[in-house]
Amino acid sequence: MHSFVLRTIRHAAALVVCAAALMGCASSISLDEPIESRVWFLTALGMQPVANAANPQNSPQLTFDGTHMSGMGGCNRIASSYERQGNQLQFGTIAVTRMACLSAERNELEAGFLAALNATTGYRVSDTVLWLLDTNGQTLAKFEAAKDQ
Repeated sequence: MHSFVLRTIRHAAALVVCAAALMGCASSISLDEPIESRVWFLTALGMQPVANAANPQNSPQLTFDGTHMSGMGGCNRIASSYERQGNQLQFGTIAVTRMACLSAERNELEAGFLAALNATTGYRVSDTVLWLLDTNGQTLAKFEAAKDQ
């Protein structure tokens, strides 16, 4: 009986050591989801689906390179710095070319897209989907990564 108790104590101690090691590892795991090295195409603005342009080059999209974002607003090229830490994401001042939109719908889409970027404070990534979030965790915009990536 005495050896059984000793073995049980040793096993329990080993489990405590393993659990402590796992907890230490878990705290060092970054929940930071990478968004760089992909082209993200806008698929929804808020909860409203967005139809891509006939030419994918003109569809609202973003690319992140580590410190700068570039893309297309739907009518105009856009660019900005950004800061990302954990699940927080903040864009700097967004530079926009001044090309005229050929349709009122594209102009409205671009304005809404830029407003969403300016209101972004966080993000979430799941495989090939990126969500930009506001301070309340509400979805501002949803993107899908380009298929060839």
